[in-house]
Amino acid sequence: MRNYLAEGKCPFDRISSILARREHDTAPESGGRTRAAVAMILHQAAYDVEILFIERAAHELDPWSGHIAFPGGKLENGEQECQAASRETFEEIGINLDQGRYLGRLSDIVGTNLPVRVSCCLFGIDRMRHHPVLNDEVRDLFWVTLSDLRDRARHLKSTVSFDTRRFEVPAIRLPVDDKPMLWGITYRLVMQFLCILDEWATSDGFCKLPAMVELDEEDNHE
Repeated sequence: MRNYLAEGKCPFDRISSILARREHDTAPESGGRTRAAVAMILHQAAYDVEILFIERAAHELDPWSGHIAFPGGKLENGEQECQAASRETFEEIGINLDQGRYLGRLSDIVGTNLPVRVSCCLFGIDRMRHHPVLNDEVRDLFWVTLSDLRDRARHLKSTVSFDTRRFEVPAIRLPVDDKPMLWGITYRLVMQFLCILDEWATSDGFCKLPAMVELDEEDNHE
């Protein structure tokens, strides 16, 4: 990643300011879809910003078994999106996001073949102050820098399996040994975030995404 996040201002301040301009992209109505929310958790490392990912545990009845994801899950009655993302994060990996900083939200993602809508809330933390504890839904937790996620050499088409189907999708090969490809909803949320940063940095409309990102059912997170 270029150094534009680190120039003259706290990166979390810059990210929060950029996302605040896009809050209108997160429409409040669910349209009858099941609501889910995930947390994109950021950490300011020495020369870069890192994003936290989880590897889901293997479960025979889970169609997303073993996939790379963000912590999150379905909204409970009366919950707001970021409340659900925070609750699920604490339940799944033991990180209390109330001790971090809320940065904003990305555009919601809706499925075209399943009645689901996923919100993504961004939080900044100092990961050195947290000691994750994984529950049985999570196999592993790891961090990846934005520079690695933006590396074009890591972007490719990959053949993946979902349920009983196999198909080719855009994906990112992560710089962590023995990890699955990053694809589906989590991939699209990452790409949306990177495109927002690039759009702000270049001001040329490059990689601009629509307010809503339509996905096929195989990309569903929950």
